[in-house]
Amino acid sequence: MSSQPDNLVPSSGHNFSMDYSSQAFHLKIISLGFIFYTFIFLLSHILSSLLFHTYRSLSAKEKVFWDLAVTRAVFGIQSTVAGLRALMEDSAIYSDKILGQEDWSWFNVLTATGFFLFENVALHVSNVAFRSFDLPLAVHHFFALAGFAGAVVWNWLGHFLPMVTLLLEMSTPFTCISWMLLKVGWSKTLFWKANQWMMIHMFHCRMVLTYYMWWASSCSPSSSTPFGRIRKPCSFSILWTGTLTTNLQQRMDQSETKLNTSPMPAD
Repeated sequence: MSSQPDNLVPSSGHNFSMDYSSQAFHLKIISLGFIFYTFIFLLSHILSSLLFHTYRSLSAKEKVFWDLAVTRAVFGIQSTVAGLRALMEDSAIYSDKILGQEDWSWFNVLTATGFFLFENVALHVSNVAFRSFDLPLAVHHFFALAGFAGAVVWNWLGHFLPMVTLLLEMSTPFTCISWMLLKVGWSKTLFWKANQWMMIHMFHCRMVLTYYMWWASSCSPSSSTPFGRIRKPCSFSILWTGTLTTNLQQRMDQSETKLNTSPMPAD
């Protein structure tokens, strides 16, 4: 990690080089991540209200879902880029999959923590506003925030698993686009069918990626230490539980989508 005294030292290139040794700085980046994705949520509401008749026709709850879909899609893009970089770049986190860290991985861990904090706040505020409660979704959001907050608190842990876990978000932009296209009545279009094909393919890739994470952990040099052998099953039990709740929530989302596919007028 960088040892520069000034937290705001500009990056050389695209590595987000800053002083990530300070807990106060961690909180700043987490807060910025929370603010950024809150801004995306509000920007989606403003632009959609101005530009799309379909959006104005939605109920208040569906408008919130729409804006959350846009926000999640943006985060999905960030997560996919970070995850692919972790897998394809010869870096410290790839060389040491248990303890390796990079400045850019710290940036993504902290901003992802900010996003998952936003997700939890949005979930519970909407639960209160609409007098509803979705237990699988709440469990999913809890594990997401707890996992990345843990990577911040135990800051000596490596970032390979967090970065590759972010790559599991590769399907998110496609699921969000699918829901939005259903709402505008484009479920019969070639674009919607192509998006569905890509979405299904991304879910297949997620399955392969999950098994790869197990394999990469078992082959890690750090597994030769007693602590490494203990820590990895615990980490992966949390990861696997989060993955199961994610898949359960996605199935419930698909069921809900079938109940809410009444065609809306196209914009």
